[in-house]
Amino acid sequence: MFLRSLNLCTILLFLAISSQVSQSLHFELQSGRTKCISEDIKSNSMTVGKYTVVNPNEAHPSPQSHKISIRVTSSYGNTYHHAEDVESGQFAFTAVESGDYMACYTAVDHKPEVTLSIDFDWRTGVQSKSWSSVAKKSQVEVMEFDVKRLIETVNSIHEEMFYLREREEEMQNLNRATNSKMAWLSFLSLFVCLGVAGMQFVHLKTFFEKKKVI
Repeated sequence: MFLRSLNLCTILLFLAISSQVSQSLHFELQSGRTKCISEDIKSNSMTVGKYTVVNPNEAHPSPQSHKISIRVTSSYGNTYHHAEDVESGQFAFTAVESGDYMACYTAVDHKPEVTLSIDFDWRTGVQSKSWSSVAKKSQVEVMEFDVKRLIETVNSIHEEMFYLREREEEMQNLNRATNSKMAWLSFLSLFVCLGVAGMQFVHLKTFFEKKKVI
């Protein structure tokens, strides 16, 4: 069990180090429609998001039809960000509750109907750190940047290890309780078998004595 947990932690560490810093999304949204994107966030984790409605004609300002409303809520219904009739924006907060957080986009109702293209960048935990603005050109500062990134990664893996240890303790307690119940059931079964065997012995002895066989 311990080796399995250790191997899992090693895989998590490798994935955390090799994962990209940014996770960007690009999707389309029609006028008057709503689309929601969810993200599973642990409590006390920092999360940042940035969204932009793509201008179909960069030479001119965005038309009035290219406006959206956005609301970011937790699985408990608490609102962490809300904006109306905007072309772009960003949000940042520390999650209080663990669970799925929803970012719901609603395009303004427009006739004739148009299709909006939206770029959305959502980062959580270690990925929410703006490491690129921290790293400098000098070699020493680049090394400091790498060390800080690794420290954040190790802290995240450390939390995962504590979680796995708690799960392992729960499984061990369940195994001990199950083994204890099975032991008592075995003793009870043995006692019942011995009791039935004794009763059969007494019955046969009485029967043979009445028949004067013994």
